[in-house]
Amino acid sequence: MGFSSGLPLLLTGSVLQAWLIERGVNLATIGLLALVGLPYTLKFLWAPVFDRFIWTRFGRRRGWILILQLALSLGLIVMSLSQPSQEHWGHIVICSFIIAFFSASQDIVIDAYRRESLLDEELGLGSALYVNGYRLGMLLAGGGGLILADLTSFSLMYQMMAACMGGCILISWLAKEPPLPEGRPTTLKAAFWLPLRDYFQREGALTILGFILLYKIGDVMASSLSTPFYLGLGFSKTEIGSIVKLFGFVATLSGGLLGGMLIMRIGMQRALIGFGAAQLLSTLGFVALAYIGHDRLSLAILISAENFTGGMSTAAFVGFMASLTERRFTATQYALLSSLMGIPRVLLSAPAGWLALSLGWPGFFLLCTVLGLPGLLMVRKVSFLSLAPRAPL
Repeated sequence: MGFSSGLPLLLTGSVLQAWLIERGVNLATIGLLALVGLPYTLKFLWAPVFDRFIWTRFGRRRGWILILQLALSLGLIVMSLSQPSQEHWGHIVICSFIIAFFSASQDIVIDAYRRESLLDEELGLGSALYVNGYRLGMLLAGGGGLILADLTSFSLMYQMMAACMGGCILISWLAKEPPLPEGRPTTLKAAFWLPLRDYFQREGALTILGFILLYKIGDVMASSLSTPFYLGLGFSKTEIGSIVKLFGFVATLSGGLLGGMLIMRIGMQRALIGFGAAQLLSTLGFVALAYIGHDRLSLAILISAENFTGGMSTAAFVGFMASLTERRFTATQYALLSSLMGIPRVLLSAPAGWLALSLGWPGFFLLCTVLGLPGLLMVRKVSFLSLAPRAPL
């Protein structure tokens, strides 16, 4: 299911941009395609629909997943029939937006399915497997999609990706529907209102939201300028690409899988502390590389460490967010929390460049490390609050 969530993302992003460039569409027009990603940011607005309605005999979660995967397959086929050009690009933009909407909606329901199908102690490993599958889907669509388009054509490549999504439908059809919780919303108004009321009746609800904003803030800021940093040290694009793809991808998958297994042994609180601390140490590695300079072995070690610890901390963080949700309205609550998690990535991308220029690379990455400390120090507090009972609705 993680694979089916990751597959469509780049097909409406960087891969689509490559197709439009090949067809002679100018950069100003391509820049407008950034708006196609809005559904991923705003998905919490329609998430209550998936908590409220059951459309098919396959169940509240599995039924929606099947419908959305079928819609994604058909959408990719329709897109493959497009012939984009500078004069006629509106059709493919509309197709892209619709695919992004279905993709964001699929993310909502699969997140809810994962939460409702797993025990609390299984959420770390389940989240790690989901994230790894997500990255594999992105790899197939991103790198694999461009290679296939080069060997065949973009139209045929999109049809192949539609076939891959069709294969995911079989997995969802064979999957087991999680039990339907008692007390789920019976009206659309309740589906919008009750999840918010349920969450904010929790002791320390705002503190937990603050933790979600802060836990990975240092890692996010450091990653936002990693490529300009490597280029500034004299690494070529080929060196960066090959080392990131070879070492980074494998390290991320390994870290996520190991992190998920460790969470089941040591618990979520110790995982958040240990993996978060390891992530901060890997951020300090950027400071060391700034002084070492152009050295491929050092770059490989840094990228491996940063991606490995990032995979571990992401598994713990995603699992923790899932544990905060109430099974009656998982889709809405998780969509809200995951949207909140993405806010630092948006807000920090603007001032990061100015900070790097002002502080220099060592100072910038040292600041990123310091910014990660408050979230790490909040772990014990929010772990206690997450277990606090809620007032009845």
